[in-house]
Amino acid sequence: MKISSKTHGIIDYVFVVFLWLSPTLFGLAETTALFTYILGGIHLAMTLLTNFEVGIIKWIPFRLHGLIELVVAIALGGVAFYLGNLEGDLSRNYYLGLAVTILVVFLLTDFKKTTVIE
Repeated sequence: MKISSKTHGIIDYVFVVFLWLSPTLFGLAETTALFTYILGGIHLAMTLLTNFEVGIIKWIPFRLHGLIELVVAIALGGVAFYLGNLEGDLSRNYYLGLAVTILVVFLLTDFKKTTVIE
């Protein structure tokens, strides 16, 4: 089963809401919370700027969007251990979970059948 570009976009918007609610829901430490709010803002901007069904400005090609998410997933693995050393196991585990989630969505998304909006 592959995730369509439209479904991927919907997942992205839900993910942004999750990121912005997480500091309160999980009681994330200060630096982890700040980083999470910033990550949510960046992810929202990228989603709004992506050329797919739910993008608004349609500037970033969907395949590039996916490659950026892959890089982010890998980077968040490193961020997890940095924040874990700085603020504890909750921060580490939260960011490892984010990294795995983004990686799984990347692996399940069909980037070849993108609906390109002109």
